[in-house]
Amino acid sequence: MIGTLQCIVLDCPEPAGLARFYAALLGGEVDRPDRRWALGEGWSTLHTEGGQVLCFQRVEDYRPPRWPDAAHPQQLHLDIDVPDLDAAEREVLALGAVRLSDAGGWRVYADPAGHPFCLLPAG
Repeated sequence: MIGTLQCIVLDCPEPAGLARFYAALLGGEVDRPDRRWALGEGWSTLHTEGGQVLCFQRVEDYRPPRWPDAAHPQQLHLDIDVPDLDAAEREVLALGAVRLSDAGGWRVYADPAGHPFCLLPAG
């Protein structure tokens, strides 16, 4: 092993807003003090209840991915297990997500900055 994953960083136009979106979706604490990062207008973090850390960095002239579109690739996406797809969909849409596709057994959405993520039935 060469190293361990410290965090996942997502580019976006509004770091604090996207951190709050994912906190509502996954739980956790936004911008918890952490010696590894300086917080500010251009950087926000989410320490999830499961121990993962998502970081959000401001990028000027941000261009969101388009799913599925090879000219604007998604670059990464998150798969999120949920106990009830319909209930989870109502909640993420209320938070500002946009539904992109029904992929058969799961559903694809874009977060408020345009990053794709999937909701999958748990179990």
